[in-house]
Amino acid sequence: MYLSDNDIEKEVKAGRIKLDPFDPKRLGPASYDIKLGNRFQIAEWHERAIIDPSKKVLPAMREIFVKDGGEFVLHPGVVVLGFSHDFFGSDHYLIHLGGKSSLARIGLMVHNTAGIINPGHFLQIVFELSNTNVVPIVLRPKMEIAQITFSELSSPPKHTYASMGRYAKDNNRGFVPPKKKKK
Repeated sequence: MYLSDNDIEKEVKAGRIKLDPFDPKRLGPASYDIKLGNRFQIAEWHERAIIDPSKKVLPAMREIFVKDGGEFVLHPGVVVLGFSHDFFGSDHYLIHLGGKSSLARIGLMVHNTAGIINPGHFLQIVFELSNTNVVPIVLRPKMEIAQITFSELSSPPKHTYASMGRYAKDNNRGFVPPKKKKK
């Protein structure tokens, strides 16, 4: 069962859902609109002849920061990574990321496969942005780019994302990646 706007707001106030920043104006009947952040990562395709994920042959990535009010031009057939402005998560709900229909109709895809956020995962999500149109699409920091929905679980999970050792508790925003062990 998905949470309604009333339930999402109630769970945010109760601290069972974290949405930072939270703006009730971005609530839909059963979803919450999230905004695009300022950071993008683009692949340096010219440095690799092929990509072979099983052998960890991946393109080098370069990060770009776009100031508020600036623009990022996403060209046709290109995939870039973009980070959400919003920080969110929950220990109690499964979160689903979905695109906005108004943007999908112009050819913008916000995720290819990574659309589920498990309980215990708190993050600024990384979008897999791709342009399936034949003309460039202008993306701007703080534009509403996607929506998230919250599903109740049939029972509490045996393990949350955080309890599996993937993220350590941080008192400021929720969870942060653990520090790498020195060899």
